Amino acid sequence: MPAFDIAIIGSGPGGYRAAVLGALRSLKVVLIEQHTWGGTCLNRGCVPKKDWYHTACIVSDSHDYAARGLGGTVTPDLEQAWRHQRQVVETVRASYVDYLGRLGVTTVQGTARCSGSGTLEVGTQKFVAGNIIIATGSQPWLPPQLQPVPGRILTTDDLFDVMPPPGRRVAVLGSGAVATEMAFILRQLGLDVVWLAGREPLPDTTYSPPTRAALREALGRAGVEIRAGTRIESARIDGDGVTLELPGGSSERVDWVLAGTGRQPNTRGLELSRAGASADARGFVVVDDGNQAAPGIYAIGDVANPGMSANHALADATVAIANIITPGSRRRDDRNVPEAVYSALELARVGLNEDQAEAMNLEPATAFTSFETNPAALAAGERGGFLRVVADMDSGNALGAEIGGRGAAELIGLLGLEFGEPRALSRLAAAAYNHPTRAEEILNVVEALASRWNMSRFVYPATGGSLPAE
Repeated sequence: MPAFDIAIIGSGPGGYRAAVLGALRSLKVVLIEQHTWGGTCLNRGCVPKKDWYHTACIVSDSHDYAARGLGGTVTPDLEQAWRHQRQVVETVRASYVDYLGRLGVTTVQGTARCSGSGTLEVGTQKFVAGNIIIATGSQPWLPPQLQPVPGRILTTDDLFDVMPPPGRRVAVLGSGAVATEMAFILRQLGLDVVWLAGREPLPDTTYSPPTRAALREALGRAGVEIRAGTRIESARIDGDGVTLELPGGSSERVDWVLAGTGRQPNTRGLELSRAGASADARGFVVVDDGNQAAPGIYAIGDVANPGMSANHALADATVAIANIITPGSRRRDDRNVPEAVYSALELARVGLNEDQAEAMNLEPATAFTSFETNPAALAAGERGGFLRVVADMDSGNALGAEIGGRGAAELIGLLGLEFGEPRALSRLAAAAYNHPTRAEEILNVVEALASRWNMSRFVYPATGGSLPAE
C-alpha cells in the first residue's frame, strides 16, 4: 500500500494549496480528485467569473468612451465570452497540473472515502497517510420547488460547464454574492436580467449599511434592479422557456433561470465516521480552531468553513499544514480572511465592522475617504469608490477595513497584511505609495483617524503623537 505523509481529498484552492505547501516542505503528498482538476473555483467559479467580470467592466466603461475621444460601440457576445473564459480556465488548469507534477505530488483521479484511521480507499486502491485533509468543497443548493433542468434552470456550475442556452431574458435568483455578481455581469453581457430575491443584496455579509447602499446605487446606474421580497413558489417549464410562479398569483416569464441560491458542503460518500470525524446539522465537517476534525484528520474550505470562499479555503490550508508540521502552532481566524464581491461596485473587506468591535467591548473609531477626487480613479472614470477603516481608540489596533471601487480586491491585501500588528497604523502611515494611485487613500484614511479621533500617538509615534508639519 502506498504510504504518504499527507493524503488530500479534493483539488480546489484549499486542496491545491495544501498539496503545494506540503510538497514545498518535503512532505510526501497524494492529491485525489473526483472530477476536474482545480475544483469548482478554477473550472466553474472564481476564475471564469473573474474573466467575465473583466469583460463586463469593459462593456460598462464603453458607455463613456466618447468623452475620451473614442468612437464606435462595444457589442457583447455571450457565446464568445464563454469561449474566452474556457480558454483561460484550460490555461490555468494546465499550469496547475504541471506544477503539481514538478513538485512531486502524486495525483489520483477517483472518488475517495475514509476506510479507517489514516487510510483511504479510491476504487480498489488503498492509501495510507499520516494525515488526511478533506477539501471536497461544496455544491449548489436549490430550494425543493426549484430543481436544475438542462438549458432552463441552471446553477453557476452549469453555466460555465456548458455554453449558455439561447434567449436574452434570464432570471437571476438569490441575494448573496453569486447572484449580486452575476446579475451585473449578465446585464453587461447583453442579457435582459430579471433579478428576484427574498432579501436585499448581501444580507448575510458584514459589509456596512453605507457600503451596501453604495452598491445599490452603482447597480442602479448599471441598469440592474433587484426585486427584493420575492420568493419563487414554483417553476413551469415548456419548450419556449420558464414561467416562475410568484406570491400573490403573479408570474414572470423568462427564457432561462440562473439560480444563485446558496451552496452546501460535499460530504456524501466520505464515510467520515470511519475516520472518527463527523458533520454538523448543516453538513459542515466539525473542526476545531486548528481545522482538525479528528486525530490525523483535517477539513478545510467549503466543506468545513461557513465562509465558503476560495479565500477561506486558502487560509484554512495554511492552518492545516502548519498544524500537521507543528501541532497546535496555528489557529484559524476568519476575521483576517478578506472577502470580495465583483459587481457594479467592486467591494472588499477584512477584519471587524463597528458592530462586531462593540460586541467585543472595543471602542471603534471609523475614518472614511472617497475616491471621488482621487486622480487615478477620476482618470479611470470611476464613480462611488471609497475606503473605510475601523480602529480601536484605546489601543490603536487596526480592526477592519472596507473598500469600494475598481481594484478593491487587490488593495484589501495591503491592509490585511497589517491587521493584528500592534503598529499597523503607524506602518501604513510611514509607507511610501505610488502616485497617482488609489492606494494613496490608505495614507489619507489613516491620517484622518489621527486628526478626527485624536489617535496621532498611534499613527505618528516617533513624533510624540503630533501631526506632521504642513
